[in-house]
Amino acid sequence: MIRAVLTIGWVIATGWPTGLAAQRLLTAADLGSLTAPPPDHRIAYGPGPLQFGNLRLPRGQGPHPVVVFIHGGCWLSQFTIDHAAALEQAIADAGFAVWSLEYRRVGDEGGGWPGTFLDIGRGADQLRALAPQYSLDLTRVVASGHSAGGMFALWLAARGKIQATSELFVERPLAIGGVLALAPAPDLESLQAAGVCGKVVDRLMGGAPGEHPDRYQAASPMRLAPIPVPSVLIIGAHDQSWGPNGRAYYDRAVAAGDTRVRAVEATESGHFEVIAPTTTTWPLVIATLRNLFATVDR
Repeated sequence: MIRAVLTIGWVIATGWPTGLAAQRLLTAADLGSLTAPPPDHRIAYGPGPLQFGNLRLPRGQGPHPVVVFIHGGCWLSQFTIDHAAALEQAIADAGFAVWSLEYRRVGDEGGGWPGTFLDIGRGADQLRALAPQYSLDLTRVVASGHSAGGMFALWLAARGKIQATSELFVERPLAIGGVLALAPAPDLESLQAAGVCGKVVDRLMGGAPGEHPDRYQAASPMRLAPIPVPSVLIIGAHDQSWGPNGRAYYDRAVAAGDTRVRAVEATESGHFEVIAPTTTTWPLVIATLRNLFATVDR
């Protein structure tokens, strides 16, 4: 997510000897080598050029369980939805409809507070309009995301806790049944203090927690915990830059009384393996997603 972590990447599962000593951690730039067909549908959820989602459908008649996916990229405009295409297709191939959101980010007109958050919420809520036409089962929705997107996945599941006085409040937000957060970055407070990605959290939130406590209360999963749905965080054992942030959220959620949050260590993963269908980590991601839907179905 941050420039420092771009030297960390994923393990390509094919063509490498086994054992971590023999594996190569690839960089974020290697995401471009992963290919996928175009989405089945690209659908606008707002009037702006970045307010759209990619919809990929599994085989069969449905109704289809749905994964709302939010890509990462340190909340910055230069990291777009394109790098998530292979992941989107792999999830659809596993039997789930995928509604993958593009959104305005820091550096885009209208990005930052509150536009970035409003886009994520509006994009998720657009599923109500899409469900009848595309046979989507809105009783079986899991929010998922990578890195910054992992933060948004947790936030989507917590929107019912946002106070009516907040700019982010909406009535009847889409019900999220579970969260799969991949290498998430949910501790906005510590990331702001560390000044990551060129002080991107200050630009996202408009300042520090002390300056805008109401904004952090409505946006930070650290303030919104416990989140009232089953949540699984998959964190790479070799993700030295971002792993601690995800673990900090897990500790906070447990301390807040969350009995349905789990943290899973991906032993062969850095920051990016969790979103690359070519890696040895991907079967863990899909198995965890299936298990999460089984929990939602109960």
